[in-house]
Amino acid sequence: MPFRNGLDSLLRPEDSVLVLIDHQPFQLANLNSHDPHMVVNNSAALAKSARAFGVPTILTSVVEGRGGYIFPQITDVFPGQEVIDRTTLNTWEDKKVVDAVKATGRKQLIIAGLYTEICVAMPAIHALGEGWDVTVVTDACGGVSVESHEVAIQRMIAAGANVMTWLAVASEWYRDHARTEHAAEFVEVLKHHAAGSGIAFLWEQQLLDTPVAGSAG
Repeated sequence: MPFRNGLDSLLRPEDSVLVLIDHQPFQLANLNSHDPHMVVNNSAALAKSARAFGVPTILTSVVEGRGGYIFPQITDVFPGQEVIDRTTLNTWEDKKVVDAVKATGRKQLIIAGLYTEICVAMPAIHALGEGWDVTVVTDACGGVSVESHEVAIQRMIAAGANVMTWLAVASEWYRDHARTEHAAEFVEVLKHHAAGSGIAFLWEQQLLDTPVAGSAG
C-alpha cells in the first residue's frame, strides 16, 4: 500500500466530493460510540463546510419510509436537494449514488455516515478497490458500540482509507489564511459548531472592539 503523503495527498475543495450516508433517526437511536448530539453537530458542520467551499454533496438514506428522514440539520443546508433513497446497505452498490458522484468529476471521495461498521465501511472499501481516493470523517460517523466504530476505522485504514475529523477536513480545504474567498463562511461554521474555537473567535472580536481604559478618545 503506498504511503499517503506529500502536498497532493491533502484535500482540495476543487477535487472533493462529499457523500453523507444514512444520518437518520433509526440509526441515531442505537448510536453508542459517540454522544448523539455531537454526531448531529459534526455532520451538520461537515455539510456546512462543504457548502462554504463549494464541494458537491450527495445525500443518501436507506429505506427512508422505515428509517426516517435525514436529520434536518443536514437537509436544511441543501434546501430542495434530492435525497437518494436506497435499499442497499452498501451505498456503492447503488448506481444512482455512484453516477451522481462520478458526474461531479471529482476524485477525492469523502464519506461520513451511520453506522461506521456497516454503511460507511462497505462503500469506503468498495470504492477503494475501484481506485478512489477515500477519506472517512470519523467524528461525523458512529457505530452501535465503541468497539464496532473503532474496528471499522481500523478495517478501512487497512484497506487504504484516509481518516480525518470534520474540522481537519474543513481546515484542509481552507489551508491558507490568505485565501479570503470562503473565510467568512468558514468562520460562521466555527462559530456555531466548533464550540471553543468559535467562542474564542467571538471573544477576540469583542476584545478588538473594546476601547482600552484610559486611552485617548
